[in-house]
Amino acid sequence: MGGHVVAVLLLLFLAIPVGAADRCAGNTTFLVGTGIYDVTGPAGGAVMMGYAMPWQTTGGIHQRLRARAFVVESPCNGQRLAFVSVDVGLLTQAVQQRVIDALQARFGATYGDENVMLSATHTHSGPGGTSHYTLYNLTTRGYSAQNTAAVADGIVAAIARGTDSLAPGTLRLAVGALRDAAINRSPPAYARNPAVERQRFDADTDPTMTVLRFDAADGTPLGVISWFALHPTSMGNDNHLISGDNKGYASWLFERHAGTDYAAARTFVAAFAQSHEGDVSPNIYGGTDGGGADDVASTALSGRKQFDAALALYASGGTPLVGGVGVRHVYVAMDAVEVTPAFADGQARHTCAASIGVSMLAGAEDGRGVGYEGFGCAPPGNAFESLVCAATATACQGAKPIAVAMGDFTPPWTPEVLPVQVAHIGALGLVAVPFELTTMAGRRLLDTVRADLAPLGVADVVIVGLANAYAGYVATPEEYAAQHYEGASTHFGPWTLGALRQTAHAVAVALRDDAALAPGPTPRRWDAAPWSAHLDVPFDSVPSGIRPGAVETDAAPSYRHGDTARARFWGGHPANDLRPQGSFLVVERQTADGWAPVAHDWDWETRYVWERSRCLPTLLCALVTVEWDIPADAPPGIYRLRHDGDFKPFSTRVPEAYEGVSREFALR
Repeated sequence: MGGHVVAVLLLLFLAIPVGAADRCAGNTTFLVGTGIYDVTGPAGGAVMMGYAMPWQTTGGIHQRLRARAFVVESPCNGQRLAFVSVDVGLLTQAVQQRVIDALQARFGATYGDENVMLSATHTHSGPGGTSHYTLYNLTTRGYSAQNTAAVADGIVAAIARGTDSLAPGTLRLAVGALRDAAINRSPPAYARNPAVERQRFDADTDPTMTVLRFDAADGTPLGVISWFALHPTSMGNDNHLISGDNKGYASWLFERHAGTDYAAARTFVAAFAQSHEGDVSPNIYGGTDGGGADDVASTALSGRKQFDAALALYASGGTPLVGGVGVRHVYVAMDAVEVTPAFADGQARHTCAASIGVSMLAGAEDGRGVGYEGFGCAPPGNAFESLVCAATATACQGAKPIAVAMGDFTPPWTPEVLPVQVAHIGALGLVAVPFELTTMAGRRLLDTVRADLAPLGVADVVIVGLANAYAGYVATPEEYAAQHYEGASTHFGPWTLGALRQTAHAVAVALRDDAALAPGPTPRRWDAAPWSAHLDVPFDSVPSGIRPGAVETDAAPSYRHGDTARARFWGGHPANDLRPQGSFLVVERQTADGWAPVAHDWDWETRYVWERSRCLPTLLCALVTVEWDIPADAPPGIYRLRHDGDFKPFSTRVPEAYEGVSREFALR
């Protein structure tokens, strides 16, 4: 009889569903893959996205922009996550939808909204025009099909490389603090948060840096992700060269340190990803002052701090991640959330149709616009504010005097159906949100999700900012009442954070309990591209008797270390061919085997500068300047500067590749 009892008990045990966490208990081996690909858009004449300045157009490249992909799968439960950090200002729904469509065409059901996490670094020095929504196209001359394709296709290529390189490997996590790298740019708004809450923390920004290290099973380094909350606004709104700003520079430093080959399908990848940076500035001396002699020097200072901190955490080895991968995702109509008392102020609240406040037009300290911060209705500060509040304020939006009511248009000018995604990789939790969260808003969201995921063994949780879509900022209700830039940019009213916490809680609980989750409403898909004033380059011109690539101003015969070698060429428009994975310039050194490349347009010490030049009989001539700041470790020898481009002649209107080469010069 005892044998029968054991058998029955065994059958009953086998019939009990085993949760994902139980199946993966003790697991330390993952399938991991990394990939990196170019997402640099038009380097001439395209309006940059970030500062909303229509006259801030691209005029060359300081560093190319990249998509950095990390694919992780846990064999114990078959769950997979593709995380991508992208050097762009915004990660729009237009790009996200195009990426998912392309991945599913290539990989079938392997990838979808649930397990692809796309996050913008938020550089303000890249081309815009990648949204289908009017507000984000107002200052960029509308939608840019070329830039959207460059970004989306580059992301797909990076994920494909990560997928193709999947192999057994290990993950190690290290968490530390980086101080003296950031300030809170809206301290009066932050100070409105309850004193007892502020006293929990020793700073009004979050100094936490979280580093995830990827290694192959044999110990070969594969890559690293560093999450740190900081605006990439070291470069100001007068910059015209494409740049990944401080996070792009940090990535380049780490990848140079690791010997990354950008042309290789498999190479080391270093992402400096975004978190809850809404009120966090790199300009630690206030305004636009980052401590350098100019914006380029400030970018280098900020990027170097992030690189040094990340490298130290990476080198520390960290703690092996144990467990599995889990992902959950939902869409929510953020303009129509009923917020329960537990996630509000003890009363039931609700969100609003999207709008931005008057103070949003003032810009933030990193790049001022028109007007001033603090223009609000709680209570109005002067007679003019009272007049504006009486004319525009609503009960739902509270303290916000409305400048643009995006949700009142048909279709709305900004997205209202938005994604919230929660994932974990072993003991690391990730909360992906389509917003810029202020420091305290991020801390509250982290508290919520950390408590929800604790039963899975999750100890560290990271907010993944500007992820999968974009719809402005999220401030705490207290900060919202101040109506600084961040509060005025919180689209869905003072209870947006409560709605976000409530949604993230539901998603995290479904992940924790290994439960199904209804996908939510379907976001809008556009049958046709929205309005655009982007015109194709009709043709290029050069002065009579001059060929494309001809030298206009040559390099000097010789240089010394610390000098800038420079040559100028007659050229074509960079939009003729974006040259993905290529370069518009090459610094070459003479060797016994010929000319060897030394630097390209993605290297920090080079600049590709494109500008229109007046010439007859047309005004469509262009001059290209190639610059190389000669580093101290460049070996003496004979060098030259090369410019590669594409020229569209009037006769054929078909771009043709050309090459320009400077004189040879000596480095002594």
